[in-house]
Amino acid sequence: MARVCSIRGTHSHTGRKIHRSGLAKKKGGIGRHVTKTVKRTILPNIQIKRIWVPELNRHVRVKLSARALKTINKNGAYKTLKGAGLI
Repeated sequence: MARVCSIRGTHSHTGRKIHRSGLAKKKGGIGRHVTKTVKRTILPNIQIKRIWVPELNRHVRVKLSARALKTINKNGAYKTLKGAGLI
């Protein structure tokens, strides 16, 4: 199952995380040191929702991100889904 929002097209991205070793100066150490960077994936908040569309008088099942859900609440279900080409 691909983690892609069907409205906004949001998908997973790759990035890096900085690994640090050592004890912080505040805790009595000599400070934290950057040792290496490690690859990581940043995943979107994808959810499967049943959305009621009053214009069609039925529910539509959509895989969308949390931000797309806010867009539907703001602009309306029919307008947003039609713009995305899902209706």
